[in-house]
Amino acid sequence: MSDLNYLYGAPLSKADFKTTAEDFMVDEDLGIEFTGSGEHVCLQVVKKGENTQYVAKLIAQRAGVSPRDVSYAGMKDRHGVCSQWFSVKVPIKKPIDFSDLNSESIFIVSQQRHDRKLRTGCHKGNKFTITLRNVTKPLDILCRINAVRAGVPNYFGEQRFGHGGHNLVMAEKMFAGERIRDKKLRGIIISAARSHVFNQLVSLRVKEHGLAKTMHREVFMLSGSNAFFEDAINDENIERLATGDIMMSAPMVGKSEKGLTEQEKVWLEPFQTWCDGLGELGLKNERRMLRLIPQNLTVETLDETTLKLSFGLPKGCFATALLRELVDYTDASPRERKEKDNGINEDTVK
Repeated sequence: MSDLNYLYGAPLSKADFKTTAEDFMVDEDLGIEFTGSGEHVCLQVVKKGENTQYVAKLIAQRAGVSPRDVSYAGMKDRHGVCSQWFSVKVPIKKPIDFSDLNSESIFIVSQQRHDRKLRTGCHKGNKFTITLRNVTKPLDILCRINAVRAGVPNYFGEQRFGHGGHNLVMAEKMFAGERIRDKKLRGIIISAARSHVFNQLVSLRVKEHGLAKTMHREVFMLSGSNAFFEDAINDENIERLATGDIMMSAPMVGKSEKGLTEQEKVWLEPFQTWCDGLGELGLKNERRMLRLIPQNLTVETLDETTLKLSFGLPKGCFATALLRELVDYTDASPRERKEKDNGINEDTVK
């Protein structure tokens, strides 16, 4: 994300991010009321130092099913303390106590019956508590808080692109004709490619216009929906923007230029190879909100070089998109430290 334009200018302060697992805490806001009955067991799990797929595998083993039969609303970072929900189909007459999975890195907070499984993206959002250590200029971060409360570019975070941008390298190979047989890996690579194009377009808009200024015509998204429409700027749309009924958006490119404004077509010209490659896959044209507005953003000074941030984000949005507008952070998680110390640049898919 270092090549993307800042909305408020590059931050002056540096800090360490994820020094310990407790420095990055995530609480998934599912926003679902369980029926209390049904063939699906929903589990609220707190995990520390484990990835989502590993926890799903353990749940599958305990239930005696395939890992494919375990679902979850969203992926959560390995290097943190994260609370999230899983679901697994278990016959009503086969009660299972999943607390047997409790360990130093996994704790089952709750298990409840429900009449359907959890699906990807079914949650409302996530609440974050992030501790920044070795902060060089705390005052610069504190001065930026009010600006950031008004919103930041809704960039996809670096974890979308794999370690060292490996997923984007794979995308270029795929567009050049290399076949990827693993369907899951292929889906990850396609998602990374679309996200990359989105980020580049948003970055160009930030550079030329910022996010507060509207264009002559915009493609608006209805709040709380994936529906979108193109319209000229008028008094009605300005009022709807002010009330939050609609939002400005940017494209997740698909099989045609339908739904793109003329200005967006110009901005996308340098990435035509990527757009063509994605279009050949037959992807449906979609949109994503342009501005990310944090919910209840607060900052607490723990000592002269340590700050704690708390905020909520809608589903599908990245804490690092907000963080980068506040501070030039260094990922100090165990994996990053090990690779730096050993001089290893190990490509992984996340």
